[in-house]
Amino acid sequence: MKLVDGDYCEKANQQCQQSWWGESNKKKICERFREPTTCTAGKLHKRFCIDEYEYPNIKGARPEVMNNFFQAQVKCAALGKRICTESEWTMACEGPHMKPYPYGYERDSAVCNGDHTYNFPDMHKVAARDPEELERLWLGVPSGTQPQCISDYGVADMPGNADELASSEQFSGWADKYDNVTTGGPWFEGVRNQCRPKIYTHNEGFYYYYLSFRCCAEADGKPSDPRAPKQIRRGWLFERVERIAQLSVKQAKRQQPADFERARQKGAEQMKKLGGKPADAASWEPNKGKSARWEKEHPLPNKE
Repeated sequence: MKLVDGDYCEKANQQCQQSWWGESNKKKICERFREPTTCTAGKLHKRFCIDEYEYPNIKGARPEVMNNFFQAQVKCAALGKRICTESEWTMACEGPHMKPYPYGYERDSAVCNGDHTYNFPDMHKVAARDPEELERLWLGVPSGTQPQCISDYGVADMPGNADELASSEQFSGWADKYDNVTTGGPWFEGVRNQCRPKIYTHNEGFYYYYLSFRCCAEADGKPSDPRAPKQIRRGWLFERVERIAQLSVKQAKRQQPADFERARQKGAEQMKKLGGKPADAASWEPNKGKSARWEKEHPLPNKE
């Protein structure tokens, strides 16, 4: 795990200078932000540990997907950890300078795997966890194979590649509905793939073929409460999470050695197809580095 120790900015002023409209996802995609980011609200000191990679946190393994929030909580708890909160995830991704992307201020899908053409899923097969369909849909790369997709805190593969779950810290307003958020964005074109934006509209039962997670823990050997902040406020016992997940910590511990080995094998198989080289834009078919292509074909004026 990586230690993150610093100040989290509750509201960062990240000004977009160049953008394009992602029609497939109906969102503005920012190609370049103004430097530096400024903090316009309070700062909170945070000190915590975060997994370097997505679950199962093994370099070279394929990130595990198709877990809902409760199942992800149990799997982290089985390791003595917990799901990261949304602010922890953001802070670990942005680094101390609150960069929009872990690698800087200009979006580059050749650094963190993104901008693939959408491959329409057969939802009946996805719901049934059909292995052939899930393999067809997989456009990710193994953990730790993107040498530049690393934050200033040393955390890898945060935006792009697989989307991730985190615990919600919203206790009022429209975003207060669920215990979880999704963050980072998956590998598709038209996705922001930034550190700070979050999606608050997926419920705790949501699972998907591109949705992964990573675990956090308290620093300095302190025990980690596996419950999400809202669950703690409601006074839930973790046994309730286990019942909803239909997976106990004891069961997860038994399954994890086999699950980890399977993830290693899938990662090794993909690396073999890539010739054992680190992932780059040329290796991600059909992605050829959207940001560079877009800038060449659609030059945008600077917006001061």
